Amino acid sequence: MGMNETPASERVHIGFFGKRNAGKSSVMNAVTGQNLAVVSEVKGTTTDPVLKSMELLPLGPVVMMDTPGIDDEGELGSLRVGKSRQTLNKTDAAVLVLDGTEGFSREDKELLELIRKKEIPWIAVLNKRDKLSDQEVCQAEDSLRKNGIQENEFLWVSAEKKMGIQELKERIALLAKPRENSRRLAGDLLAPGDLVILVVPVDKAAPKGRLILPQQQTIRDILEADACSVVVKENALKETFDKLAVKPRMVITDSQVFEKVSRDTPLDIPLTSFSILFARYKGNLTTAAKGAKALETLKDKDKILISEGCTHHRQCGDIGTVKLPAWIREYTGKDLEFHFTSGTEFPDNLEEYSLVVHCGGCMLGEREMKYRLNCAREQEIPMTNYGILIAYMKGILERSLGVFPDLFL
Repeated sequence: MGMNETPASERVHIGFFGKRNAGKSSVMNAVTGQNLAVVSEVKGTTTDPVLKSMELLPLGPVVMMDTPGIDDEGELGSLRVGKSRQTLNKTDAAVLVLDGTEGFSREDKELLELIRKKEIPWIAVLNKRDKLSDQEVCQAEDSLRKNGIQENEFLWVSAEKKMGIQELKERIALLAKPRENSRRLAGDLLAPGDLVILVVPVDKAAPKGRLILPQQQTIRDILEADACSVVVKENALKETFDKLAVKPRMVITDSQVFEKVSRDTPLDIPLTSFSILFARYKGNLTTAAKGAKALETLKDKDKILISEGCTHHRQCGDIGTVKLPAWIREYTGKDLEFHFTSGTEFPDNLEEYSLVVHCGGCMLGEREMKYRLNCAREQEIPMTNYGILIAYMKGILERSLGVFPDLFL
């Protein structure tokens, strides 16, 4: 992600779904005015979801998502269909692309039922209008109405001839109107002129030459509050306190060094972590704080799911797959089994797990994070996040939540 780009998690996600050769890729390319997805007459050209961040007027920053056909066949095809269904969990507006020459199929109906069940705003787009007579158009529309699709819920286009594309863009913009988000990471906790210390380890796991997204977004939010941020490594924190002429309003740390930072931060200075701030920002702070207490009830052979919202090259000492399991085993003294997922992979069925530990979710949009939270809530599986669990195990959770005066647990 470029330094000037809106993070994908803050963009409206627009998904194009449908059967193979209905024209999903062609319609998406026509809407964007770019060849974002490969187009071919061969069925199944799109084998994995294709995601592209871009600006789409009049919406603004969006992520366009092309998906494999929902009628793909065979063992590999079944996996591709699963990828398409997973993409729905992050979709803010769905475009159901139908082959106008074939009409509304059983697969289309099943997909539309799933879209409706997930309460995703949608529009049905009948492609290949240029290949049909007026009589055939009327017959296709009658079929849609019989399946409960109203006049204002479908639109005819021809991706090849660029017919109806401008109207489709306008309809998508109405469906995917960006949500007004009044939530802040840290800015609402600050007054103009406040000083905040950010503790950022620079180790093997840190990306070369840049800060990770939670750190970038927190710095930006502090600036928007007209406050000041000082960024230090964990081994420079005590020295930094000695140099400051004013008392910091708070310290925000990376979770991996929570224990050391807590020791080095005077008790009269509020302390929290990036992942705790993101839990509040994503709306799951209370759930995650309560979920951490599930550590006390774990038994030998219990299964724990550790899930990350992004994918990255895992290195020696990776927090998700190495450090957290070791800390949890040490804290509980139990022989536990750990499972790991990353990116869009997140199981619908969580019943085999006694606890779900999630990352801060900085790369996940609001809809996808809510989906994961709802999965755990509906199946009554405790769910927490990295920073909150670490703070709980180190005995500093109460202190790290003290910056939120309105939090009731």
